[in-house]
Amino acid sequence: MRAAQIIEQRKPLRIGHVPDPTPGPHDVIVKVEASGVCRSDWHAWMGDWEWIGLSPVLPIIPGHELGGVVEAVGKEVKNFRPGDRVTTPFHEGCSHCLNCLSGQSNRCDSLQIFGFSYDGAYAEYVKVPNGDFNLVALPDEVDTLTAAAIGCRYMTGYHGVMRSNIKPGNWLVVHGAGGVGLSAVQVANAIGAQVIAVDVDEAKLDMAKEEGAVIGVNARQENVVEAIREITKGGAHASIEALGIQETILNSVTSLRKGGRHVQIGLTTKNEGGLVGLPIDAITAMELEVVGSLGNPRSEYNGLLALIAQGKLNPKSLISREIALDDVSEVLHDMTSYKTYGFNVITQFK
Repeated sequence: MRAAQIIEQRKPLRIGHVPDPTPGPHDVIVKVEASGVCRSDWHAWMGDWEWIGLSPVLPIIPGHELGGVVEAVGKEVKNFRPGDRVTTPFHEGCSHCLNCLSGQSNRCDSLQIFGFSYDGAYAEYVKVPNGDFNLVALPDEVDTLTAAAIGCRYMTGYHGVMRSNIKPGNWLVVHGAGGVGLSAVQVANAIGAQVIAVDVDEAKLDMAKEEGAVIGVNARQENVVEAIREITKGGAHASIEALGIQETILNSVTSLRKGGRHVQIGLTTKNEGGLVGLPIDAITAMELEVVGSLGNPRSEYNGLLALIAQGKLNPKSLISREIALDDVSEVLHDMTSYKTYGFNVITQFK
């Protein structure tokens, strides 16, 4: 099959032929029809995240946002057959630990991630382990391009909004209007929240408004905390940080009203190394909540896909460009300087 591999970090990916994957007894081989180019892939390419155990052994095929069709199944697979249209979370669960059994597969004790733990979906075919547990069947109304769009950033934004406990009419601030942030804006708007988007790029703020943000705050032109407190008349009910940057994390926490909730989605880069300072006295005195949010558990996919099938959510609107496999190195380079907008999705693999 044809695939793109990271051979050396920060160098162009190698595009060429590699052996086709073969399924073990519980595995499923998926023919990839669409694969998103995610900032998490960029982190793998940059060599980030060693401090959390996400440093892939090279060479590796990146890619963890996928939609496709089942090509082959292992002899023990019972729920899927060739021809089924499917997607999968980027985080693959073992199916038998307490977290997986309780519906929290995103907290699996043996969590594995495409493009970090093993080869991913920048390829014509990808192997999905524990297929009966990890694969998600697509409704007729959801095509494989949409499935790729929800593969990581959108489903992460969806789960983040669920973790925020936001109520209709409440103020939610989304810090960072990239893929995750725009997804969170669209989801929060759909459930009736008043959304403020924060970014340093006016074009991204305009996209956020198109997806339902009430207003955009340009962090280069305004004091973010003061602007949010003025707009919300005292502070946001909840805030999502989608960048993993010390400054935006502090802005997120300090722009909350009493009893507010900060949801941390963004993982840090080498500048923070996984450690940031928090205003702990304010958190105590104002009874603020700080929660983490990772991906989207397998158990929440039915609700997400139902909302998409009903037309209440539209992940495809965030796709800015369909690209060929040969274009991925260019996209990764553009991510370094924050020149990408929305989702870039590979749909040409030959």
